[in-house]
Amino acid sequence: MLDYAALSALAAVVREGSFERAAQALHVTPSAISQRIRQLEERVGAALVVRDQPCRPTETGRRLCQHVDRVRLLEQDLRGTLPGLDLGGNARVSLPVAVNADSLATWLAPALAAFAAARPVLMEVAVDDQDHTGEWLRSGAVVAAVTGIARPVSGCNSRALGAMRYVAAASPAFMQRYFSDGVGAGSLAEAPSLVFNTKDELQARWARRLCHRHVELPRHTLPSTEAFVAAALAGMGWGMHPQALIAPQLASGALVELVPGTPLDVPLYWQHARAASALLDELSAAVFAAATKALLTP
Repeated sequence: MLDYAALSALAAVVREGSFERAAQALHVTPSAISQRIRQLEERVGAALVVRDQPCRPTETGRRLCQHVDRVRLLEQDLRGTLPGLDLGGNARVSLPVAVNADSLATWLAPALAAFAAARPVLMEVAVDDQDHTGEWLRSGAVVAAVTGIARPVSGCNSRALGAMRYVAAASPAFMQRYFSDGVGAGSLAEAPSLVFNTKDELQARWARRLCHRHVELPRHTLPSTEAFVAAALAGMGWGMHPQALIAPQLASGALVELVPGTPLDVPLYWQHARAASALLDELSAAVFAAATKALLTP
């Protein structure tokens, strides 16, 4: 039998990124975490964690993280169907998912909140670019993700959610300052843009499609969807905003499109572990219902 205390320690290290933060999450000492993982590595005969910054799992470690998450979900299902069975531990199960910030700021947060309020779960939501949330699934750090990648990660199912529409927008004063002679490769190379982080390629993709070539964009980095809007309103730069989020500002004229009629539609997919779990099925249903109302038809 596998040592599930050790498996929990491994999952915590992968999810938290370090032995110290894993120890804090599990209310034990870092040396206890290290000892549990060392014993587990001796038991399976393979290294499980690459001790880096942040820590990341080996392929064997990834598979064990996926296993322990699925076991937790199955045990929670048993609690629901066999209430007299004492499985010990917390009656709530952690449900780790990875999502992109724009989905969380627009259509997804209410769905997750309503789901979690009605079920015995503790949501652990990680935020990353939609083209990189799949890495969280591959590492075993999460059991589901909103991702821009259609091809299913190994051990997961993938289903289209729909497309999120983005528009390139800025304040009227910014438009007058940088684009009074039109929007093209030359003016885009001079006007500051806004990016979420170094992984954010939306602005570059839109500029490449408009100009039919790569344009080196000057960039401000703001890791917040809401900060994007505030910065654009203040004239800090132009950026790709979810159309639904800035609809009031577009209607009032506080923000204007750089080039009207040039939206960028980004397809999104829901990928989740192939676990026979009622909780995961219910979460998927909640996500699909919200996406159907908010996103463009896939």
